[in-house]
Formats: sequence, C-alpha cells, structure tokens
Amino acid sequence: MTGSNEALQRAEELLERLRVRVDGLESAAQEGGDVDVAVDTLAEIAEIAKEIEGEIQRARQAADAGG
Repeated sequence: MTGSNEALQRAEELLERLRVRVDGLESAAQEGGDVDVAVDTLAEIAEIAKEIEGEIQRARQAADAGG
C-alpha cells in the first residue's frame, strides 16, 4: 500500500471516529445532556478533525512525491 493510500485509509478511520462522536453529541443534546460532557466531546471532535487534516496533508505530500 502506498503512503498516500495509507494516509487516506487512516483519515477514513478517523472520520468514522468523528461521526461516532458527533452522533453521541447530538444524542446527548436531544436528551438534555451535561454541558461539561458536551464541551469535552467538542474538544475531542476538534482534535480528531485536526488529525484528519494531518492525514490528508500526508496523503497529498505522498501523492506529490509519487507514493
């Protein structure tokens, strides 16, 4: 598997984690969940989004390098 494919696969895995966190946040909001938990979940979502961005950048760099 090439470097760009590996980075894209990792980004897809992270995207799934992000979707799970967003779904959990939406469920908690509908149930009137704890604000502190919501803030923590939003922080996790932001961190996962940063990781996805990093993987996409790695995929671009690998593709540009021919890998």
